[in-house]
Amino acid sequence: MRARARWTIFAALVAIVAVLSIVRLARPRLLIGSVATCPADAKRANLDFRLKDTDGREVRLADYKDKVLLLDFWATWCGPCKVEIPAFVQLYETYKPRGFEVVGVVVMDEFPRAKPFAEQYKMTYPILDGVDREDVENAFGPFLGLPTTFVVARDGRICAKHLGLPPVRFSFPSVSTVKEAFEAEIRSLL
Repeated sequence: MRARARWTIFAALVAIVAVLSIVRLARPRLLIGSVATCPADAKRANLDFRLKDTDGREVRLADYKDKVLLLDFWATWCGPCKVEIPAFVQLYETYKPRGFEVVGVVVMDEFPRAKPFAEQYKMTYPILDGVDREDVENAFGPFLGLPTTFVVARDGRICAKHLGLPPVRFSFPSVSTVKEAFEAEIRSLL
């Protein structure tokens, strides 16, 4: 009798786990690309910063006002960053004519490593030095992990914040799945 009761309980637990797994897979998850609009009450991005690029020139983030901005905080040692960066390069080349900008801000790294990395990954968008910048950390951090990516609307509202690679269904994140996820979100703002 006890063995049968244990098997019944075990079978019930397996059934519950199976049902919960099916419900979780079947239910629409909030994936990166699924955000169709930006909340009206979304927090405004503080773009009041001047950061140096890989050539030592000063760049004002405020100059990206009136653009859809993907602001990516990353480091050269970050594995997931190496997956998303090629997708960002493709998105930048595709949507720049429509008012889309990508800005990569290096944090938690040594900035001199950024230029050779950017050349290797053919990064055509601005790469800025955010290393040890407490003002940047206060505005967009804390950086609990990398990459940390913000999607900012033309009016300065932060429409999305993503920590790590976007969640994808039925596969592992790749350049194409990352591109697809961010593209849906960006296109809704252009």
